[in-house]
Amino acid sequence: MTVLDLNADLGEGVSGDPGVEPAQLDDLLLQEITSANVACGGHAGDGASMSRVCRRAAGLGVAIGAQVSYADRAGFGRVRLDVPHRTLVAQLVDQVVALRRHATDAGSDVTYLKPHGALYNAAADDAEVARAVVDAVLADAERTGTALPVLTLPGSVLATVAAERGIVVVAEAFADRAYTRAGRLVPRSVPNAVIDDESDVVARVVRLATERVVRSIDGVDVDVPARSVCLHSDTPGAARTAALVRRALHDAGVEVRPFAVAP
Repeated sequence: MTVLDLNADLGEGVSGDPGVEPAQLDDLLLQEITSANVACGGHAGDGASMSRVCRRAAGLGVAIGAQVSYADRAGFGRVRLDVPHRTLVAQLVDQVVALRRHATDAGSDVTYLKPHGALYNAAADDAEVARAVVDAVLADAERTGTALPVLTLPGSVLATVAAERGIVVVAEAFADRAYTRAGRLVPRSVPNAVIDDESDVVARVVRLATERVVRSIDGVDVDVPARSVCLHSDTPGAARTAALVRRALHDAGVEVRPFAVAP
Protein backbone atom coordinates (compact mmCIF):
# COMPACT_ATOMS: atom_id res chain seq x y z
CA MET A 1 0.00 0.00 0.00
CA THR A 2 1.20 3.51 -0.80
CA VAL A 3 1.99 5.51 2.33
CA LEU A 4 2.02 9.30 2.60
CA ASP A 5 2.40 11.87 5.35
CA LEU A 6 0.46 15.15 5.36
CA ASN A 7 2.13 18.10 7.02
CA ALA A 8 1.09 21.71 7.64
CA ASP A 9 2.61 24.82 9.19
CA LEU A 10 0.93 25.55 12.53
CA GLY A 11 1.20 28.05 15.35
CA GLU A 12 1.99 30.90 12.96
CA GLY A 13 -0.87 33.12 14.09
CA VAL A 14 -2.26 33.49 10.58
CA SER A 15 -5.31 32.13 8.80
CA GLY A 16 -6.20 32.11 5.12
CA ASP A 17 -9.81 31.26 5.90
CA PRO A 18 -12.10 34.29 6.39
CA GLY A 19 -13.91 34.01 9.71
CA VAL A 20 -11.64 31.26 11.05
CA GLU A 21 -9.28 32.32 13.83
CA PRO A 22 -5.67 31.07 13.60
CA ALA A 23 -5.97 28.82 16.66
CA GLN A 24 -9.20 27.35 15.33
CA LEU A 25 -7.58 26.71 11.97
CA ASP A 26 -4.70 24.92 13.71
CA ASP A 27 -7.21 22.66 15.46
CA LEU A 28 -9.09 21.90 12.24
CA LEU A 29 -5.89 21.05 10.37
CA LEU A 30 -4.63 18.83 13.19
CA GLN A 31 -7.65 16.61 12.62
CA GLU A 32 -6.52 15.90 9.04
CA ILE A 33 -2.71 16.04 8.97
CA THR A 34 -0.20 13.60 10.43
CA SER A 35 2.76 15.94 11.00
CA ALA A 36 2.71 19.49 12.40
CA ASN A 37 5.46 21.94 11.47
CA VAL A 38 5.31 24.12 14.57
CA ALA A 39 6.57 27.71 14.38
CA CYS A 40 9.08 27.98 17.21
CA GLY A 41 9.87 31.65 17.50
CA GLY A 42 11.98 32.47 14.47
CA HIS A 43 9.38 33.79 12.03
CA ALA A 44 6.31 33.31 14.25
CA GLY A 45 5.08 31.49 17.33
CA ASP A 46 5.55 31.97 21.06
CA GLY A 47 5.32 29.93 24.23
CA ALA A 48 1.53 29.97 24.27
CA SER A 49 1.13 28.87 20.66
CA MET A 50 3.82 26.18 20.91
CA SER A 51 2.24 24.77 24.06
CA ARG A 52 -1.26 24.77 22.56
CA VAL A 53 -0.26 23.10 19.29
CA CYS A 54 1.98 20.52 20.97
CA ARG A 55 -0.72 19.47 23.43
CA ARG A 56 -3.34 19.16 20.73
CA ALA A 57 -0.96 17.31 18.39
CA ALA A 58 0.09 14.89 21.14
CA GLY A 59 -3.54 14.12 21.91
CA LEU A 60 -4.27 13.33 18.29
CA GLY A 61 -1.10 11.34 17.59
CA VAL A 62 0.24 13.96 15.20
CA ALA A 63 4.03 14.14 14.91
CA ILE A 64 5.62 17.41 16.07
CA GLY A 65 8.28 19.04 13.90
CA ALA A 66 10.40 22.14 14.48
CA GLN A 67 9.72 24.72 11.78
CA VAL A 68 12.91 26.75 12.05
CA SER A 69 13.51 30.04 10.32
CA TYR A 70 15.69 33.06 10.00
CA ALA A 71 15.07 35.23 13.06
CA ASP A 72 12.74 37.52 11.14
CA ARG A 73 9.34 37.98 12.68
CA ALA A 74 8.78 41.28 10.86
CA GLY A 75 9.25 39.62 7.47
CA PHE A 76 7.61 36.32 8.50
CA GLY A 77 10.81 34.54 7.53
CA ARG A 78 10.20 35.10 3.83
CA VAL A 79 13.23 37.31 3.21
CA ARG A 80 16.66 35.77 2.83
CA LEU A 81 19.09 37.23 5.36
CA ASP A 82 22.87 37.37 5.38
CA VAL A 83 23.56 35.80 8.77
CA PRO A 84 27.00 34.59 9.94
CA HIS A 85 27.19 30.80 10.05
CA ARG A 86 27.62 30.45 13.82
CA THR A 87 24.86 32.95 14.50
CA LEU A 88 22.40 31.16 12.24
CA VAL A 89 23.24 27.77 13.75
CA ALA A 90 22.71 29.13 17.26
CA GLN A 91 19.40 30.74 16.30
CA LEU A 92 18.11 27.49 14.83
CA VAL A 93 19.21 25.42 17.82
CA ASP A 94 17.50 27.86 20.18
CA GLN A 95 14.26 27.44 18.26
CA VAL A 96 14.41 23.64 18.46
CA VAL A 97 15.21 23.75 22.18
CA ALA A 98 12.25 26.06 22.80
CA LEU A 99 9.87 23.73 21.02
CA ARG A 100 11.27 20.65 22.75
CA ARG A 101 10.30 22.07 26.13
CA HIS A 102 6.67 22.41 25.10
CA ALA A 103 6.57 19.06 23.31
CA THR A 104 7.95 17.36 26.43
CA ASP A 105 5.39 19.10 28.64
CA ALA A 106 2.71 17.76 26.28
CA GLY A 107 3.99 14.20 26.71
CA SER A 108 5.56 14.03 23.25
CA ASP A 109 8.78 15.17 21.58
CA VAL A 110 10.09 16.94 18.50
CA THR A 111 10.59 14.28 15.84
CA TYR A 112 11.87 16.17 12.76
CA LEU A 113 13.02 19.55 11.48
CA LYS A 114 11.81 21.60 8.54
CA PRO A 115 13.18 25.00 7.50
CA HIS A 116 10.62 27.71 6.81
CA GLY A 117 10.22 30.16 3.95
CA ALA A 118 13.38 31.88 2.77
CA LEU A 119 15.57 29.52 4.79
CA TYR A 120 13.92 26.52 3.12
CA ASN A 121 14.54 27.95 -0.34
CA ALA A 122 18.09 29.09 0.42
CA ALA A 123 19.08 25.72 1.89
CA ALA A 124 17.69 23.96 -1.18
CA ASP A 125 20.32 25.56 -3.44
CA ASP A 126 23.06 27.10 -1.27
CA ALA A 127 25.56 24.71 0.31
CA GLU A 128 26.61 27.18 3.00
CA VAL A 129 23.04 27.69 4.22
CA ALA A 130 22.40 23.95 4.00
CA ARG A 131 25.46 23.33 6.19
CA ALA A 132 24.10 25.74 8.79
CA VAL A 133 20.83 23.81 8.97
CA VAL A 134 22.70 20.51 9.21
CA ASP A 135 25.09 21.85 11.86
CA ALA A 136 22.06 22.93 13.90
CA VAL A 137 20.61 19.43 13.68
CA LEU A 138 23.91 17.91 14.78
CA ALA A 139 24.33 20.43 17.60
CA ASP A 140 20.88 19.51 18.87
CA ALA A 141 21.80 15.83 18.55
CA GLU A 142 24.79 16.36 20.86
CA ARG A 143 22.28 17.23 23.60
CA THR A 144 19.67 14.56 22.86
CA GLY A 145 21.64 11.69 21.35
CA THR A 146 19.50 11.56 18.20
CA ALA A 147 19.67 13.64 15.03
CA LEU A 148 16.31 14.89 13.82
CA PRO A 149 15.27 13.85 10.29
CA VAL A 150 15.17 16.80 7.87
CA LEU A 151 12.12 17.47 5.74
CA THR A 152 13.11 19.09 2.43
CA LEU A 153 12.81 19.04 -1.36
CA PRO A 154 14.07 15.82 -2.99
CA GLY A 155 17.32 16.37 -4.85
CA SER A 156 18.02 19.64 -3.05
CA VAL A 157 21.43 20.73 -1.76
CA LEU A 158 20.12 20.40 1.80
CA ALA A 159 19.08 16.81 1.09
CA THR A 160 22.57 16.03 -0.22
CA VAL A 161 24.48 17.75 2.60
CA ALA A 162 22.28 16.18 5.27
CA ALA A 163 22.65 12.69 3.84
CA GLU A 164 26.42 13.11 3.62
CA ARG A 165 26.47 13.92 7.36
CA GLY A 166 24.39 10.86 8.23
CA ILE A 167 21.08 12.64 8.77
CA VAL A 168 17.85 11.01 7.61
CA VAL A 169 16.29 12.99 4.77
CA VAL A 170 12.55 12.93 4.12
CA ALA A 171 11.45 14.08 0.66
CA GLU A 172 8.66 16.64 0.63
CA ALA A 173 6.24 17.88 -2.01
CA PHE A 174 3.82 20.81 -1.94
CA ALA A 175 0.13 20.44 -2.63
CA ASP A 176 -0.65 24.06 -3.40
CA ARG A 177 2.56 25.41 -4.91
CA ALA A 178 3.50 25.45 -8.59
CA TYR A 179 6.70 23.69 -9.67
CA THR A 180 9.33 24.49 -12.26
CA ARG A 181 10.42 21.73 -14.62
CA ALA A 182 13.62 21.53 -12.53
CA GLY A 183 11.57 20.39 -9.55
CA ARG A 184 11.87 23.66 -7.62
CA LEU A 185 9.03 25.81 -6.30
CA VAL A 186 7.92 28.73 -8.44
CA PRO A 187 8.58 31.99 -6.50
CA ARG A 188 5.48 33.44 -4.87
CA SER A 189 6.04 36.65 -6.84
CA VAL A 190 5.22 34.81 -10.08
CA PRO A 191 1.54 34.65 -11.15
CA ASN A 192 -0.13 31.29 -10.37
CA ALA A 193 2.69 30.25 -8.04
CA VAL A 194 0.08 29.39 -5.40
CA ILE A 195 -2.73 27.02 -6.42
CA ASP A 196 -5.95 27.92 -4.64
CA ASP A 197 -8.46 25.75 -6.50
CA GLU A 198 -9.25 22.93 -4.06
CA SER A 199 -10.11 20.41 -6.79
CA ASP A 200 -6.73 21.03 -8.44
CA VAL A 201 -4.95 20.63 -5.11
CA VAL A 202 -6.74 17.37 -4.34
CA ALA A 203 -5.97 15.95 -7.79
CA ARG A 204 -2.31 16.94 -7.50
CA VAL A 205 -1.89 15.25 -4.14
CA VAL A 206 -3.52 12.01 -5.27
CA ARG A 207 -1.27 11.97 -8.33
CA LEU A 208 1.78 12.68 -6.18
CA ALA A 209 0.87 9.76 -3.95
CA THR A 210 0.03 7.26 -6.67
CA GLU A 211 2.33 8.28 -9.56
CA ARG A 212 5.08 10.28 -7.81
CA VAL A 213 4.81 13.11 -10.35
CA VAL A 214 3.50 16.68 -10.46
CA ARG A 215 2.69 18.83 -13.48
CA SER A 216 5.02 21.85 -13.72
CA ILE A 217 3.76 25.39 -14.31
CA ASP A 218 4.69 25.04 -18.00
CA GLY A 219 2.97 21.68 -18.46
CA VAL A 220 5.78 19.15 -17.96
CA ASP A 221 5.47 16.12 -15.65
CA VAL A 222 8.18 16.25 -12.98
CA ASP A 223 9.27 13.28 -10.85
CA VAL A 224 8.68 14.07 -7.15
CA PRO A 225 9.21 10.95 -5.01
CA ALA A 226 7.80 12.47 -1.85
CA ARG A 227 7.09 10.76 1.48
CA SER A 228 5.34 13.87 2.83
CA VAL A 229 3.11 16.52 1.28
CA CYS A 230 2.73 20.03 2.69
CA LEU A 231 -0.66 21.74 2.88
CA HIS A 232 -0.13 25.44 3.54
CA SER A 233 -2.28 26.73 6.38
CA ASP A 234 -2.37 30.29 5.01
CA THR A 235 -3.91 29.26 1.68
CA PRO A 236 -7.63 30.20 1.45
CA GLY A 237 -9.86 27.26 2.37
CA ALA A 238 -6.97 25.36 3.96
CA ALA A 239 -9.06 23.36 6.44
CA ARG A 240 -11.66 22.26 3.91
CA THR A 241 -8.95 21.42 1.36
CA ALA A 242 -7.07 19.32 3.93
CA ALA A 243 -10.22 17.34 4.69
CA LEU A 244 -10.89 16.76 0.99
CA VAL A 245 -7.29 15.66 0.42
CA ARG A 246 -7.40 13.20 3.31
CA ARG A 247 -10.66 11.71 2.04
CA ALA A 248 -9.41 11.47 -1.54
CA LEU A 249 -6.23 9.69 -0.44
CA HIS A 250 -8.29 7.20 1.53
CA ASP A 251 -10.51 6.58 -1.49
CA ALA A 252 -7.38 6.06 -3.63
CA GLY A 253 -6.09 3.40 -1.24
CA VAL A 254 -3.29 5.56 0.17
CA GLU A 255 -2.43 5.09 3.84
CA VAL A 256 -1.82 8.41 5.60
CA ARG A 257 0.59 8.24 8.52
CA PRO A 258 3.54 10.24 9.91
CA PHE A 259 7.05 9.48 8.73
CA ALA A 260 8.42 10.01 12.25
CA VAL A 261 7.03 9.17 15.67
CA ALA A 262 7.97 10.31 19.16
CA PRO A 263 9.95 7.77 21.25
